[in-house]
Amino acid sequence: MTVTEIPFNNSYAHLPSRFFEHQNPDPVACPELIRLNSSLCETLALDAASLASRFGADIFSGNIVPSGAEPIALAYAGHQFGGWTPKLGDGRAVLLGEIVGIDGVRRDIQLKGSGRTPFSRRGDGRAALGPILREYIVSEAMHALGVPTTRALAGVTTGQDVLREGNLPGAILTRVAQSHVRIGTFEYFAARRDSDAVRILADYIIDRHYPDAKCADRPYLGLLNAVIERQAKLIVKWFQFGFIHGVMNTDNTSVVGETIDYGPCAFMDTYHPQAVFSSIDHMGRYAFGNQSSIMQWNLAQFAQCLLPLLDPDPETAAELAQTEIDVYPRKFETALNAAMCAKLGLKSVRDEDLVLGLDLLECMAAGKMDFTNTFRNLANIIHTDSLERFEVKDLFNNSSSFNQWVERWQARLTEEARSPEKCATEMRQANPEVIPRNHLVEAAIRAAEDEGNFDLFNNLVDEVVRPFETREGGSYYIRPPSPDEVVHNTYCGT
Repeated sequence: MTVTEIPFNNSYAHLPSRFFEHQNPDPVACPELIRLNSSLCETLALDAASLASRFGADIFSGNIVPSGAEPIALAYAGHQFGGWTPKLGDGRAVLLGEIVGIDGVRRDIQLKGSGRTPFSRRGDGRAALGPILREYIVSEAMHALGVPTTRALAGVTTGQDVLREGNLPGAILTRVAQSHVRIGTFEYFAARRDSDAVRILADYIIDRHYPDAKCADRPYLGLLNAVIERQAKLIVKWFQFGFIHGVMNTDNTSVVGETIDYGPCAFMDTYHPQAVFSSIDHMGRYAFGNQSSIMQWNLAQFAQCLLPLLDPDPETAAELAQTEIDVYPRKFETALNAAMCAKLGLKSVRDEDLVLGLDLLECMAAGKMDFTNTFRNLANIIHTDSLERFEVKDLFNNSSSFNQWVERWQARLTEEARSPEKCATEMRQANPEVIPRNHLVEAAIRAAEDEGNFDLFNNLVDEVVRPFETREGGSYYIRPPSPDEVVHNTYCGT
C-alpha cells in the first residue's frame, strides 16, 4: 500500500445531499506529524510505516486528499446547555470517508481543525494545538480504560497560528469513530419536519450499527431501546473512572454510545459529585453527578425525533417512547451496581451492594479523597485487620467514617467464595493506577505550545494507555496535584 492508497469504503456520503456538504479540507502551511497511532493503524489495516512520513503529515493535515476519500461536512443541530440551535454541523471538521477494519467494524476517518465549512458560521474552522493534544491523550486513555470512545489516529501541527485570546500554534487531529451521527443529526431533520430524512437516517443507523433492531416487532422502537441501553452503560463507564465530559449537548451525543467531542473534559482528582471543570458550564449543568440525568434528557430529545416512525397515532407513539425513556434510570442503576461491585472486589452482585458503593462515595466527598487512588488502594487492605498499610492520613482529612465503612466492606467480602488475593487482583484490573490527570495534561500542553517540546505529551500518552499496570510508589503519574498544580478550568478550544 502506498501512502495515498487508503481502503475507503464509504456509505454516509451516498445518502441524500441534504445530509452533508461536500467540502475539501483547507491546505496548511507546513504540516509536521506529532504522533501516529501505530496500533490503531494495524486495526484499520493501514501501513503505519508509510504514514509515519511527510506524506502522512500531508494526508493528516488535508494537504493531500487520498484516493477514495469523499470529504464531507455533516449537517446537524442540537440543544446546547438546554437551548435549541437549529443549525450547527461540522464547522471545523471533514469526514474523509470510512474504513472497514480487520475486525470487520466500519469506522469514520475525520479531520478535526481542517478549515472552514458551510457550517462554520463565524468560526475559522481551525483548532489550536492544546485542545488537539488533550483529545489525543484523553481519548486514548478512555480506550485503554475500556470506555467506548472515538480515537486519535494522528495529530499534526499546521505551521500556522490560530487566533483565540492570542495567537496559538494550530494543529489538526485525525479522529476515528464508529459513527459521527449524533442525536443532533436526528434533531436537524425532525425540526425541519423532514420525516423522510429521519426515516432514512434511522434505517441507516439500524443497518450499520443496530441490525438486531430489524428483528423487533417495531424496528424503530428497537433502535430507541438499543441506543438507551448503550448510553446508560456509557455513562456508568464515565462514573467508574471519574470522567466529566463537560459539554453533554445533544450535538455531542453519539447515537452509537461512544464518547465524542472531547473539549473541556476532565478526570476528577478529589471526588465531589458536583465537580465541574468546563469554563463554559457556569451553572454546573454538566457536573459529574448530573451526567446520568442529562443523558436521559438527551435521549428524550432523540425519542421525540422518532415519534413519527414509532406509530401513526401520535398518542400511541408518545406512550411507546415514554415507556422506553422511563426505563433508562433502571438500566443505569443496574449497570452502575455491577460496576461498583467490580471496583469493590465483589463478584456476586446484590442490590444492596450499590448502597455500599455510594456510601463510600459519601465518605470520599466528606474527606476530600482522591477518586482514583482511593479505589486503587482498597486492594491493599482487602484482608488486613489494620488500616496502617493504607496510609489513610495521605488520603483523608477525616478517616473515622472511612474506617467504619471498611468494616462493612470487609464483612461483605467474607461472603464471597474467593480468596482475598483473588479479589485484590480483580480489583486492580477494575481500578486504574494511572489516568490523564489534569495537571499532567496541562503540563504537556504548556511544554508543546510554549517550547515546541512534545516529550511530556508522548510520555503521558505512553503511560495512560497502560492504566492498570502497577507503578513504583511515588510515581509522577500516580500522585495527585499539589495545591499549586490544581487545574480548575478546562476549555473547549473553539
